[in-house]
Amino acid sequence: MHGVNLTGWLTLESWITPELFADSGALTERDLAHSLGAERYKALVRAHRTAFITESDFASIALRGFNAVRLPVPWYVFGGGGPNSGMYQGCLEQVDNAMEWAENAGLMVLLVFSVSPGSTVAQSDHATSGQEVVAHRPEAIKITRELTHRYVDSDAFLGIELADDPVAQRRQGLHLSEGIPIHLLRNYYRAVYSALREAEGPNFLIVLPDAGAENGWDKFLATHRDQNVWLDCHLYQYLDDLSVTASELDVRDLVRKSLKKLNRARRSRLPVMVGKWSGALPYADSVSTPEGRIALERVYVSEQLHAFRECPAWFFQTWKTEGKIAGWDARIALSSFERRLLD
Repeated sequence: MHGVNLTGWLTLESWITPELFADSGALTERDLAHSLGAERYKALVRAHRTAFITESDFASIALRGFNAVRLPVPWYVFGGGGPNSGMYQGCLEQVDNAMEWAENAGLMVLLVFSVSPGSTVAQSDHATSGQEVVAHRPEAIKITRELTHRYVDSDAFLGIELADDPVAQRRQGLHLSEGIPIHLLRNYYRAVYSALREAEGPNFLIVLPDAGAENGWDKFLATHRDQNVWLDCHLYQYLDDLSVTASELDVRDLVRKSLKKLNRARRSRLPVMVGKWSGALPYADSVSTPEGRIALERVYVSEQLHAFRECPAWFFQTWKTEGKIAGWDARIALSSFERRLLD
């Protein structure tokens, strides 16, 4: 599988569609909703979801050589619920459309239950603490079961991922980092996995995010009884240190770091996919000419495509941005790569 994320469609992301946030001063969808008020917010969301991703996008995705999409679906897909229910709008109609459009285009859809246990990212409306994961586990099971039941017979349904960007707690010397204790994340994954398999059987994929703890999943859900389970590793380096005299050698070093993470994750004995990666490099635009930056990003993308060739799937982050951000918009970042390089 080689595909793209549809980030910023069913939930609003200020970096993807900054114009929606421009007049409010808000950075998150939750703050935007409070700033606009219920009626204006509902109207804005309806208009955005109708226009931002359409069936023509699915056709274009397939035409460019991709064969799958990764679609984040929020807590409130059925309306209400979740840790930050607020005035959010359900989006079941859009998910139904996505499955139909994917079938028409010959694409597969990986649904992602868009919660991020342990995340402290300011723009994450769906970050949840360890305590919230425990408290909301029954609701998480209910929503993921309903989603799976609704789409399991669709030809386009690849499977479901149990969270989007969780962050596992890790020991740093004498201290623990922020994040969710990994035993709580394991318990959550195991509970949802068991519920889905009991309800809908083994013939669809269940994906577990590694939560940035690629060493933490050795033999987890990897027995002969556990079927169709993958681990997801998100590979970004845009916050890493990179010399201001960045060269192709520096870029290839970044890709080697990604490969090391992948190899550590593979010790789990599960197939490891890359759920998010981009062409964004970790240096300021001012340190390179536009032409030089584009050339390095092309090398970076090419090296990553080569590095991920043994993964069962990868998904570029993301398909579309309002400002056509070069390193993050697949229409720009991958536009010069022939289909054979994506196969």
